[in-house]
Amino acid sequence: MASALMSRAASVDRSPSFFRLSFNFLRNFSTNTSDSASAGPAAAATKPRRKKKKNLFEVAQFLPNWGIGYHMAKTHWTNVSYQITKINLYKDGKHGKAWGLAYKDGVPAEAPKKISGVHKRCWRYIPNSKRIDQSIPDPQVQAA
Repeated sequence: MASALMSRAASVDRSPSFFRLSFNFLRNFSTNTSDSASAGPAAAATKPRRKKKKNLFEVAQFLPNWGIGYHMAKTHWTNVSYQITKINLYKDGKHGKAWGLAYKDGVPAEAPKKISGVHKRCWRYIPNSKRIDQSIPDPQVQAA
């Protein structure tokens, strides 16, 4: 009887180990496929992401008084900019209307006009043109 119990216990011990081995095999197999699948997005994450460009209001929100008085231009414009004179924002703060003086080759237009394309994502701030027409007078000219 003892030998029958021992053989029965041995067969019981073998069956869980068999299931354990098969379960481990399946688990390893499934994690290997998920590792290779996750390597795809991980490889894509290492690529440098392209910086999202900003519309006029997203650029102006960080300037004092929402950029009124500052110069802005589209990234593909050369020698053309707008000096913002008025901004009408919608509630979300990223959309609205804007008016400004157009500057072409440093010469301003006569009157402000509505700026077109303010929602397109290609605007930039022009830093060294806040007060173009204000220049420091020469001390020699004042003395003369």
